[in-house]
Amino acid sequence: MASLVGSPWMRMRVVPEVAPSILRRSSFLFRRSFSVSCSIEAPPKKLEGEVRVRFAPSPTGNLHVGGARTALFNYLFAKSKGGKFVLRIEDTDLERSTKQSEEALLQDLTWLGLHWDEGPGVGGDYGPYRQSERNSLYKQYAEKLLQSGHVYRCFCSNEVCGELEKMKEIAKLKQLPPVYTGKWASATDEEVQEELEKGTPYTYRFRVPKEGSLKINDLIRDEVVMKVSWNLDTLGDFVIMRSNGQPVYNFCVTVDDATMAISHVIRAEEHLPNTLRQALLYKALGFSMPRFAHVSLILAPDRSKLSKRHGATSVGQFKEMGFLPQAMVNYLALLGWGDGTENEFFTLESLVEKFSIDRVNKGGAIFDSTKLRWMNGQHLRSLPSEELNKLIGEHWKSSGILTVSDGPYVEEAVALLKDGIDLITDSDKALSNLLSYPLWATLTSPEGKHVLEDKLSEVSSSLLAAYDSGELLQALEEGPAGWQRWVKSFGKTLKRKGKSLFMPLRVLLTGKLHGPDMGASVLLLHKAGNYGIVAPQVGFVTLEDRFKMLREVEWEALNKDESLLESAAPASN
Repeated sequence: MASLVGSPWMRMRVVPEVAPSILRRSSFLFRRSFSVSCSIEAPPKKLEGEVRVRFAPSPTGNLHVGGARTALFNYLFAKSKGGKFVLRIEDTDLERSTKQSEEALLQDLTWLGLHWDEGPGVGGDYGPYRQSERNSLYKQYAEKLLQSGHVYRCFCSNEVCGELEKMKEIAKLKQLPPVYTGKWASATDEEVQEELEKGTPYTYRFRVPKEGSLKINDLIRDEVVMKVSWNLDTLGDFVIMRSNGQPVYNFCVTVDDATMAISHVIRAEEHLPNTLRQALLYKALGFSMPRFAHVSLILAPDRSKLSKRHGATSVGQFKEMGFLPQAMVNYLALLGWGDGTENEFFTLESLVEKFSIDRVNKGGAIFDSTKLRWMNGQHLRSLPSEELNKLIGEHWKSSGILTVSDGPYVEEAVALLKDGIDLITDSDKALSNLLSYPLWATLTSPEGKHVLEDKLSEVSSSLLAAYDSGELLQALEEGPAGWQRWVKSFGKTLKRKGKSLFMPLRVLLTGKLHGPDMGASVLLLHKAGNYGIVAPQVGFVTLEDRFKMLREVEWEALNKDESLLESAAPASN
């Protein structure tokens, strides 16, 4: 006999035995196997009043934003109460659960900053933290329920007698939920023993009381507490262990939450129907029930359940799109919660300080991707300059716009363009737009007509003269102060100021009617040409090339017929 080491409160041993009937067929009646036998001890005592919550995802796909919000609310509740945030992997769905999905879940939670106190990779006194590693525990509690009479063996199956399907059909005709009413609920010991000797596979069914109702206190479903009640006669006896020896979800969850000393269960409202079965199991096993809080669903703009047809829905997708974890956390927290003020900007630390479960709304929250993008911009611009420069600079280099990722040019470009950047990926368009020179399109546009008519050709002639004399380039070499002095002098020469000065200058130097600060823009264009850090494929038009294009403009023809310029544009470019 060999001893196995389990959790601190589970003693296990391996003993040879005849294969149990729950796993065998009659043709293998005398096949020998090994099973794990557990002697259940009380788990470690949690401190009186200690808050212990859990997030228990199934590793069958990506972490949905709804699941991420549930994890966040659990984390915030635990940390605001000085409690523990437990991560448990519910991987009993062997066909759909994958190691890759589990690893992705862990990575997404870590990216969000939701670090668990107990769970995979961390350990803890209440492990193991994967359901697939706790099967022996479930079997022990199932046997306990069998011995106490709360559970019975059910040999009924569609393959054997078609009884289950008949029950479903009858219930459907009566417009009632399917309720098991088979004979095994009241079978004699002799009838059970006969099936056991034949090796007939069986499930374990929980014996639901035939009368009464059950009330569950929920912390969210009303302003104070809402009592939700079900009639037990509409439930029917339910399976807790399948014929292949695998435990059913509601049974696993109940055993896990109780043996992990979970004090509060915060989860999506779609789990409300499960609460009834779990409450019955708590009572039958003699466990104290945790407090329940069921959070409303996250809805799409059309108020349907948020799904893939509405666009990105997983944390991993938003991460790939360039969203910051700080923004995701902030936005998810506001989907159904608020601190009672007009403030919408929160860090994870400030959320811990402000969070309270009684301010979680019971109504569904609308997922607004535009609001999330805005939120991301707020967090992006709140980053320290060094971090923001690094993020955007590295992106510019990796996307092939610049040949460098840091330095004075990157710092100045980020400072100029950041107000128009909500996502890191927006920075590509912002910088490319700065480096472009769509002069022809602007001059021939309806919006550019009034600038053209304001003697733009005269301003162009004076600007060319300033460039040819070296006066403008000297001013640009001197930086912002040199630019300011030159603009002031240039305006006096032309007897222009304000919009009548800056609008034609902007069009001639940048090729656009609107944009970020013109002086800073021109200085960056000048430096980009001098430093040679713009990748060739970007199509950057240097200041030198811009002045060459200005010399080729036939202003008189343009004023008479703007279509002439349109035909000349391709050749000039």
